[in-house]
Amino acid sequence: MQNLKSVLDAAAGEGIISTEQASTLVPYLEERGVTFSARTDTGATDIAGPRGGDAIAPVEDTEAPRFIRGFHDVLITIGIVIVLSGIWGIGSFFAALPAIIILAEVLVRRQRLALPAVVLTIAYIQWIFVVTLIGLDEAFGESVDPVLQFLVMAVPFPVALLPFYWRYRIPLSLGLLILSVFTLALALVFMGLSRATGDPDFVSNRPAISSTILLVTALGLFAVAMWYDLSDRLRISRRSDIAFWLHLVAAPALLYSMLAFVFLGKFDSSIFSGDAGATKALVVVGIVILFMAVGLIIDRRAFVTSGLVSLGLATASILQKMQAQPESYAFATLLIVGLIVLTIGVGWPHFRRWIFAALPPALKEKLPPLR
Repeated sequence: MQNLKSVLDAAAGEGIISTEQASTLVPYLEERGVTFSARTDTGATDIAGPRGGDAIAPVEDTEAPRFIRGFHDVLITIGIVIVLSGIWGIGSFFAALPAIIILAEVLVRRQRLALPAVVLTIAYIQWIFVVTLIGLDEAFGESVDPVLQFLVMAVPFPVALLPFYWRYRIPLSLGLLILSVFTLALALVFMGLSRATGDPDFVSNRPAISSTILLVTALGLFAVAMWYDLSDRLRISRRSDIAFWLHLVAAPALLYSMLAFVFLGKFDSSIFSGDAGATKALVVVGIVILFMAVGLIIDRRAFVTSGLVSLGLATASILQKMQAQPESYAFATLLIVGLIVLTIGVGWPHFRRWIFAALPPALKEKLPPLR
């Protein structure tokens, strides 16, 4: 059921009324007994359509996409995993595609089950990857240019995902389709530069240029994710789910491309080794903190979780520089990172409120509201 405030907030998000008018209308209508009743239809929820028929979650819960409506979805999903595993085990891997399509027709297109839709999309992606890998091995063998291999691996994904999304309208499939387009564009750029310079190892031999290209690509993916986010600031439609999946990929891509850019393509395990200076580890910590702040501003926790590995390695490196014993700084690192995660998780709305106070009003109106 939708409550009155949720509907008026949605109207404000669509630009029908202003936010101030929405907050003023709530007590006015409630005093006059205006309420909304629950829907009486029990039809299956359309995972590709708006969430208008669903109960709108509180603001602090709107980041989560719709995965499950009950244990029925879990049971069906377990059955999907077992059936597909059996087909892949006793039959040809190519036989898995008809099974995926048949299950998608029944469970996604007809019954509109969200969790099975996610699992079937992942299975479809896995099928594309394995088939492409087999075809690449048969066509080129082991003697293939790495950049050409990257390009050949990237081509089938947007081609295969486009009809899959058109047919089933699964938010995850659209997110993967957008990601595959960016990946293909990246492969074409590297292929062109490799051919233009005559250097088959362009990426490794020109780390500064390569890291810049990776950073620009990651920024483009982040921009698309933000477009979906800002078009649904109250997160009441499927666009929010698409933005969730895009942020889930854009956050780590942006983080590690930025680290590669800062360290001129030399971002690897040597940054956290004992021979590296503590300054480099502090730079990593600073970038991770910046990403956490971005996550708080846009209300996306993916920007917090994407930097946990780098934060842990940098913290361990700093403790190592402080001459801590190996058996102690490993557990100290886990303790520090765990406390940071718990602190941010528990205090998320309070931290958002503190950061929001420093933002201009025009920007606040475009971002997800505070609870």
